[in-house]
Amino acid sequence: MSILVDLRVKNVIIDDDDLAVEIMNGRTIKAPLACFPRLFNVSKQQLNNWQICGRGYGIHWEEIDEDISVEGLLRGAISPDYKKQ
Repeated sequence: MSILVDLRVKNVIIDDDDLAVEIMNGRTIKAPLACFPRLFNVSKQQLNNWQICGRGYGIHWEEIDEDISVEGLLRGAISPDYKKQ
């Protein structure tokens, strides 16, 4: 039996600490914003200037040249620029 799961991005919510991605299947994936230094070190206006990309399976921030995929979030992948404090 095959179960189809829609992993496309529905919405992105960013607060001071976390990046939360709501996906079409009703789940929300949440990750610490600190894991994405390019996002962590920009203004709120820049953070909120995202767009859905990759046929709905990713998020892109044009101004800061950052891309995050739903698949990567589900795998727990973090930015290669991340340095553990």
